[in-house]
Amino acid sequence: MLRIGMLTSGGDCQALNAAMRGVVKCIYNRADDKIEFYGFEDGYRGLIYSKFRMLTNDDFTGILTRGGTILGTSRTPFKTIREPDENGLDKVAAMKQNYYKLQLDCLVILGGNGTHKTANLLSEEGLNVITLPKTIDNDLWGTDMTFGFQSAVDIATKAIDQIHTTASSHGRVFIVEIMGHKVGWLPLNAGMASGADIILLPEIPYDIDKVIDKIEERDRRGSRFTIIVVAEGAISKEDAKLSKKDYQKKLANYAFPSVSYELADQIQKKTGREVRVTIPGHVQRGGEPCPYDRVFASRLGAEAGKLILKKQFGFMVGYKNREMVKVPLAEVAGKLKSVSPDADIIKEAKMLGISFGD
Repeated sequence: MLRIGMLTSGGDCQALNAAMRGVVKCIYNRADDKIEFYGFEDGYRGLIYSKFRMLTNDDFTGILTRGGTILGTSRTPFKTIREPDENGLDKVAAMKQNYYKLQLDCLVILGGNGTHKTANLLSEEGLNVITLPKTIDNDLWGTDMTFGFQSAVDIATKAIDQIHTTASSHGRVFIVEIMGHKVGWLPLNAGMASGADIILLPEIPYDIDKVIDKIEERDRRGSRFTIIVVAEGAISKEDAKLSKKDYQKKLANYAFPSVSYELADQIQKKTGREVRVTIPGHVQRGGEPCPYDRVFASRLGAEAGKLILKKQFGFMVGYKNREMVKVPLAEVAGKLKSVSPDADIIKEAKMLGISFGD
C-alpha cells in the first residue's frame, strides 16, 4: 500500500490542478502497489487541523485545463509556524501527528517561497516531502521556471495590449500595475511582450526625472502616448535609501493606494500630462492555464511521481537549462530568484529603447 498526501499552499495560480494530476497519473501508471491519495484542504491548515479527504480517479478527471485548486489553499506564514495557535495548539507537532496518523509514505506540497520554508521544516522534522514550484512571480530559487508564470504573463500582456489603443487615441500616459511585490519577472516579461516604453521593477530603483525624460523623448519624436508598466513593489531611488523601518513608516502613512498612483501624481504635476492608472490585479492569477503551463506542470508532476516511486525525498522538482532536476529543499527555502540589473534580458530591453527609470 502506498499512501500519498497532497496540499496546495499560498496564493493560487494556474496549473495547480494540472500538476497534481501529473503526479497522480504517473504513480497510477507506474506503481505496482495499491495507492491511496489524501488531499488536505486549504493548504497547511488542512494538515494542521486534520481536514482532508481521500481522492479518487474522478477527482483528477477533467482538471487539466481548470484554474485554481480543487483542494483549496490558504496562506500560513512561516514566521508564525512555530507559534501555538489561539487555542495553544503546536502547529508543527499537529502536522506531524496527522501525517503519521494517516500512515503517509510521502507528502506532495505545491507552493511558492513561504510554502517551501515550511516544506523544508517538515522535511527536517523527518517527514518524506516532495515539492513542486508554483508561483506567478517565477521567483523560486533553484528553478528557471515556475508553473503559473507563463499563464500570468499571457494575461498581463493582453491587459497591457488593450491599453495601447485607448492610450494612443487620447494621447495619454498610461500606467499599468502588474503583480510583483519583491521581484519583477512578471512585469518585465509582460512589459517587453506588450511593447511597454518604461518598466519599473523592485530590483531597479527608479528616478522620477529619468521616467519623465523618457516621456518627453517620446513627445519630441511625435508619439502621442507612453505606456509605463509598474511592478506593485517598484520603489524610487529616494525610498530605496531609507531604512526598512523608515520605509515601513512611510507606507503606514501612505497617501496613495499604491506606488502607481504616486507615480501618476508626480508625472501630472511635473509635466501637465494626463495620466491614467490601470490595475489588472488578481485577474493575472485566475482562469485556465495556458498550453505551456499545462505541459510544464504535467511534466513536473510526472517527475515528482517518479521520485516518490524511487523513494527519493526532500527535493523540489525544478527546471534548469531545459532539463528537469531535483533540488534539495534546504537549497530552495528562504531564497528569492530576483531580476539582476545586469541580466542579459535587462540589457537587451534597453537596446530596444525601454527605460527602467535608472
